[in-house]
Amino acid sequence: MGGALNFDYRYAWLRDLSFTMRSLWLAACPAEPARLFGWLADSAGHVRDELIQIMYGVEGERDLTEHVLEHLDGYRDSAPVRVGNEAWEQNQLDVFGEVLDAAHLLKDQLGDLEPPTQQMLVALADRAARRWQEPDAGMWESRDIPRDYTSSKVMCWVALDRAIELAPRLGTTADPEAWVKARDAVRSVVLDRAWSERAGAYAGALGSDDLDASVLLLPLVGFLPATDERMWSTIEAVERELGQGGLVRRWPSDPSGFLICTYWLVECLAMAGQPDRARSWFLSATRHANDLGLLAEEADPHTGELLGNYPQAFSHVGLINAAWRLGQPSAGTHQQGGAAHVIKTP
Repeated sequence: MGGALNFDYRYAWLRDLSFTMRSLWLAACPAEPARLFGWLADSAGHVRDELIQIMYGVEGERDLTEHVLEHLDGYRDSAPVRVGNEAWEQNQLDVFGEVLDAAHLLKDQLGDLEPPTQQMLVALADRAARRWQEPDAGMWESRDIPRDYTSSKVMCWVALDRAIELAPRLGTTADPEAWVKARDAVRSVVLDRAWSERAGAYAGALGSDDLDASVLLLPLVGFLPATDERMWSTIEAVERELGQGGLVRRWPSDPSGFLICTYWLVECLAMAGQPDRARSWFLSATRHANDLGLLAEEADPHTGELLGNYPQAFSHVGLINAAWRLGQPSAGTHQQGGAAHVIKTP
């Protein structure tokens, strides 16, 4: 409360794409994932040399220039109020992986891919292969200096891994041999440079010792099994150092618990064969829902007050995916090597 990052949120983030599609499929809404992917194909259009945006307006609007509305006080005097979001022009490498992962999840539902869609997916895979070593703004849309965020590198790995699987359906411009080389290079760098002996965990950025809950994505996207020795150490470090009041914060200085991060921890614990711990975190996160069952983006770990964007789709996506994970008889569906996590009809 009283913070300066207060935004009109009537936009759609590509970051949410594969997680949202997965939750819609699991929630028995089988027609919706393909419709959502169709929206993406229409919004992103022909991806050639231009930057694919991390977000679009709900009708595919591209110009999301940020403006400050000085005449508004903001919720509980949290000013300035902003419309638009300058993050639409940021370099965020994780987007490549989210889009290709979404296409891979739906590969049996999308049928034959139209040439523009083939072109878009090939362009994103090529960009991941060419640009994965660049620093970026990261999935939390940092407004300071770019960094080599671990989650961004891993999502480039996802982009390449899924593109390799999809290559036979991507037309004559697909280059799986180049993608394999790049994928293996990304993996080697992350395993070597993201690990912090001091933290006993994979850090939020290469060469750093700072924890970030975004590294919980590694098992969820198939980069490492949750039972891998270093990955399990990372999961426990996040639970121990970032867990507070039944919620998981994004980083140590973050004052609020982030709902999606808490649900990611639930999935990781379940995949590591710790269903009781997973269920405890699930219940502690879900009890923050209001009387309508709705969740915000964050909550105060001390008072339980809902904070941030409300209602927040990402939080509900996390709830659905975590609930599904808890209901599985075995947690070992995400194996090292990548695209083993195709969702079958519930």
